[in-house]
Amino acid sequence: MLDGLTHEQQMLQESTRRFVDEEMLPHEDIVDREGHVPIELGRQIESRAKEVGLFAANLPENVGGGGLDYTSMAVIEREFGRTSHALHAWVARPTELLLATEGGQKEHYLDACVTGAKRELFALSEPEAGSDIMSMKSHAKRDGDDWILNGSKHFISGPLMPDFAIVFAITGHDETPRGPRPRITAFLVDVGMPGFDIQVGYNCVSYRGYLNFKLDFDNVRLSPNHILGEEGRGLELSGKWLGMGRIWVGATCCGKAERLFEMATSWAAERKQFGQAIGKFQATGFKLADMAVELRAADLLVKDAISKADQGVMTDSDAAMVKLYCSEMLNRVADNTVQIYGGMGLMDDLPVQRLWRDSRLERIWDGTSEIQRHIITRNLLRPLGA
Repeated sequence: MLDGLTHEQQMLQESTRRFVDEEMLPHEDIVDREGHVPIELGRQIESRAKEVGLFAANLPENVGGGGLDYTSMAVIEREFGRTSHALHAWVARPTELLLATEGGQKEHYLDACVTGAKRELFALSEPEAGSDIMSMKSHAKRDGDDWILNGSKHFISGPLMPDFAIVFAITGHDETPRGPRPRITAFLVDVGMPGFDIQVGYNCVSYRGYLNFKLDFDNVRLSPNHILGEEGRGLELSGKWLGMGRIWVGATCCGKAERLFEMATSWAAERKQFGQAIGKFQATGFKLADMAVELRAADLLVKDAISKADQGVMTDSDAAMVKLYCSEMLNRVADNTVQIYGGMGLMDDLPVQRLWRDSRLERIWDGTSEIQRHIITRNLLRPLGA
């Protein structure tokens, strides 16, 4: 668990854990088996989250959000990590990018997401440009005062069919010392606009019930009012979201790892072989020791990054280190838990196999482990001119 919490944050931790235990954990198995969250259940979670103050808790109070600081949000995300993303995603944490809305955009997009009247998607990844953002093919060209959007996105995830998407597209090129650089702009694109087709995408073995969508744009006409922020500043805008998003992934990984660790420890103490608990054998006991050390280190990495974020000095490398270490730590904990359980760890009767499957995705979304290592390496070498 995170250390140094205030009394209020400890209360938040307890209430969030109780919310997860009562509103989500009882439904994990049925969601995993059926591959979807029943709409009635999703709306129930959404409604209860509003009642207890967890809905839109990440946004400032002056826009109707909960106004929680980074540490408090890490507490929530860590507790949410104990359950399926398909379930806790119904507790909306609207993207902070919507704070860049202006004028009539605020009511149509930001306010609607804060109240839960609307849901958004963050549409960046493409079939040929996942982690390589600069290779995106989606583009928007001027037509008078309007923009004409063409292209496609995939692996754009959310708990249910959204009302609009924040879509990133190339709107030109800028000359830099390293050559032409795509100028990327963020657009607010409403579902149902002519030329905008959205379909549920692939079925994933991780986080069953959490949807991913495929978005296609065929000459979608957008007015200047559909631009989020400034034209050509989309990457800067997305960077603010992606950095903290990676911290939240790290926090959820710690929560899931703690749940797995508790299962592994309990099993190692109760399971008997050769007349004694299997945890007394070094082959098992040392696995538990490694889990404890790695989970502790991961929590401290998250805490350090949050402290830097509060001071406004967190770097891309800080966020990458959290995402890299926490996601890979979780995978080691999950794999060792399966090993400690033996064959039972892979049986449908127990949740271990589901947590193991769910854990695998964490090393891929929000930037693969390879991309995180690239970011860290770049941060190390650039000051030296390499």
